[in-house]
Order: sequence, then structure tokens, then C-alpha cells
Amino acid sequence: MPVNKDLEQNHLSQLAYVYDKPMCEGLIKASPEDFQVSENLSFDLERQGNHAYLYLQKQNLNTITVAKRLETIANTKQVAIGYAGLKDKNALTSQWFSVDLSGKPEPDWSQIEDQNLKVIDITRHSRKLRRGAIAYNRFKINVRDLQGDLEELKQRLPKISETGVPNYFGSQRFGHNEQNLAYAVELFSSKTINGKKGSKNRFLQGLYISSARSMLFNKVLSYRVKNDTWNCAMHGDAMLLDGSNSYFVVDEVDQSVVQRVEEKDIHPTGPLYGLGKLATTHQIANIENQILSDNPLFLSGLEKFKAKMGRRSLCLDVKSMRWQLFEQDNQQRLELQFDLASGSYATSVLRELIVLL
Repeated sequence: MPVNKDLEQNHLSQLAYVYDKPMCEGLIKASPEDFQVSENLSFDLERQGNHAYLYLQKQNLNTITVAKRLETIANTKQVAIGYAGLKDKNALTSQWFSVDLSGKPEPDWSQIEDQNLKVIDITRHSRKLRRGAIAYNRFKINVRDLQGDLEELKQRLPKISETGVPNYFGSQRFGHNEQNLAYAVELFSSKTINGKKGSKNRFLQGLYISSARSMLFNKVLSYRVKNDTWNCAMHGDAMLLDGSNSYFVVDEVDQSVVQRVEEKDIHPTGPLYGLGKLATTHQIANIENQILSDNPLFLSGLEKFKAKMGRRSLCLDVKSMRWQLFEQDNQQRLELQFDLASGSYATSVLRELIVLL
């Protein structure tokens, strides 16, 4: 089956903007300290139990590398290590890990520390840390060398603070030059991974499957951004209850539905494609089916690998957003702080503010 023409271009560059393309550009991640992320769990720790919980600050290390270090120092297996989410390597990030120490002595955790990894806190809990168990991630971002129309940027900041941004999957999901999508094509066409037929690397397989689903979601969301329906309820929409995975279908957009959307109590959703039926009906189902059908290889591949149908909010609420614009060393700088729900991307917020150098 030929590769869909949509994959010949960087799909991220084709996604629609809410307020048109920004008129300012700037540089992030000039150093790890310029992009800080701190993880806040969705539950209270019991301070007792068989699972050691470590809050670690890292830089120049990815989450998997840190997990392997913990596995070694605790003399345990991979299954004993838990973490709630993957954090960027090229940033200063603080996140929780759990280690099942059932029947094992407490290791000397200081042995894990070096110039790139520090132990902030250690406690206990009765259960393993599971993926997605995050209430929110707090971002502190320093944008350097700002150039362009600063007045236009000043007008964007309060708008985004109030209305949020499209909940696009960011570039991290797709790899360098979106190579994960190319590997997804390879996987779906011949069941190989990176040219290795019959590969059992479940991590890579899951990565490429997630990339394919994410691209399809982004395309649906981009269509609705272009038509200014990404943050309002339409006839047939599947509306997500804020802070949950529960949704309901809107048969009639009455005033109560409009008010709940405005209050950010519910959010319109887009498809995470897989086995099962689309939750949407009427005009929204027609739109989603039309866009999805442009990528038949991805649809058949996701079904073949038994991905499950899901939904994701089209709207990303940017909470507790604060900012400061100032000049330093003859350069214009922007300091940003905001909270995002688990699974959302800070780059999707930045995308609506500046063009990244």
C-alpha cells in the first residue's frame, strides 16, 4: 500500500493556529534551567508501605535512564519501578519514581546522585506509581532572544491565559523530523521496527502506534481550529467532563451546554483512533470520518495492533499562567509559568505565542 501523501510533509507545520502564526520568535532551552518542569501527583502519599517513592531532579537524562539506575541500585527488576510520565531530557525536571522494596533492604539512595541527578525527597507508599497519575505539571520557561512584534505578543498572552490553546500533541510525540510516523508506516506495512522484522520491542512499537494516533487527532483538531469550533460544543460532539475520562454525546446544544463549556466544566473531544466506534454522531461524526479516511494505512494498522478507541480534549486549559517581559543583556526575554494537565504539551502553548528558533 503506498504511503499516504500527507506523510510526505511535516504535519506539525500544517496545523492551524487560533490567532494566526505568531509575529515574535525566540529561543528556548539555551540551558536546562530555561525549561523547568515539576510533577505534582494526583493522590496523597501515605508515608508508609513497601514502595519507596523518590522525588528526583534531573537534567540531560531521560526518564527511562533514571529508571534503569534505580533498578540497578535497588537490585530489582524493571517491573518493580514505577513513574507517572516521561519527562524531557533537555530540561530541568522534577518527577516521582517508585521502587517496590518488598522483602528488600533500603538502598543507599545517595549513590544514584551525580551532577545531573539529585534526590529531593524520599518517602513511602503502599502501591506502585502508575502512568498518568499526575494532577498537573508546572512549567517555568525562559524564552531568550525575543525578536519581532512585542506588542502583538503582549496582546496574545492574556488571550491564551483566558481561553487556552488547541490541545495538539507536540513534537516530542513524533521524534526528530517526525521519524516516528515513518516508522509507524513501516510497522503497519510489514510488522517491522527500524527494519527488524518480528521485533519484540514493545516500547518502540507502542511509541509508533501512539504517534500514528496522535497525528490523526492533530488533523481533526486542526480542522476544527480552522473552522473556529475547537472550543465550543457542536451537534454530535462527545463532551469530556473536566478532570476525568468520562464523556457524553451532545444531542442538542442548549444554553446549559454552552455555559458549561464557557466555565470549562466540559470540553469537546477528538478521536484517539482504534478498535470500536467513534463516540460522536451527526455532523461531527461525518467530519471525523472524512478526515480519518484520508489515512487508511494508519486506520488499518491501528486496528491490526488492537489499539482501543479513545477520546482527548480538543482544548488545553492553561492554568495559573503568569508572565513577565523584560530586557537583559540587550536582549528581550519572556518568563512564563503555567500548569498543564497530564498528557499535555508546553510546546503547544508556546506555539501560539512565539515561533521557536
